[in-house]
Formats: sequence, C-alpha cells, structure tokens
Amino acid sequence: MYKDSLDIYDELPEDMIEYLKYNGRHFNKHLCDFAVGQMEDDNGKITPYTEEQVDSILRAYNIHLDNDVLYDKVFVANMCKADYLGKSVPNENYLAQYIKDVLDDVDGYDGIAFNRWYADTCRKGVPINWYKFK
Repeated sequence: MYKDSLDIYDELPEDMIEYLKYNGRHFNKHLCDFAVGQMEDDNGKITPYTEEQVDSILRAYNIHLDNDVLYDKVFVANMCKADYLGKSVPNENYLAQYIKDVLDDVDGYDGIAFNRWYADTCRKGVPINWYKFK
C-alpha cells in the first residue's frame, strides 16, 4: 500500500524545491560536500571518504547496493565514519555493510539518508542556502 509522506504539506523554500526537482531527496556532490563538511568525530572534523574510496570499500567486501542514487552512499559512509566507526562499527567491513543496511533497508524508503539529514539539520537550526546546491 502506498502512503503519502506526512511532510507533503510542509512549505519548503523555493530554492529547495528547485533542488528537489533535479535531485529528488538525494545528495548531489555539492550538497554531500556541505553535509559531510559539518561532520565531526570525537577528535573534531573528519577527513571524509571520497566517492572513489567508498566504491573501493564496497568492492573490497563484495557489497552491491540496489539503491545507489547520486552521492547518498558517500554521505552515509561519512556519517558512519563520524559517529560509529571504531565503536559499534569496528572496521571498514562493517562500515560497508552499514551503508548497504541503510540504503537497501527493505522497510526503508526512497531518500531515507537525505530525509534523516534534513530533519537533523532543521532540528539543529542549521541554515541551508539551497541555491548553492542546484
């Protein structure tokens, strides 16, 4: 059964609507760089994974993503690196599986990483200049 998202009646900034027209609820490179640039671990800002590094990690552990859209996997990899790697996610093998678990979650939905990031950003009061990311 299809269910409408409860945020369909939210008023979105015009520049965000323009972003969504071209990217959907997914990260393009510019927005991913912005989001990842804010990430920190216990030691401060992280050194982010590049798309090539994420692809290499996924290949090394024979992980194939069914829902690999734009830069979502890069965002998820870096979010995991900042928050969980070396803790509940002990190494890159588990990081690769974490990326798959998030993006290919059978009861997830299209744009899950973007929506979670956007909700967190709104809650933290971080302004987003959407016109920069189109």
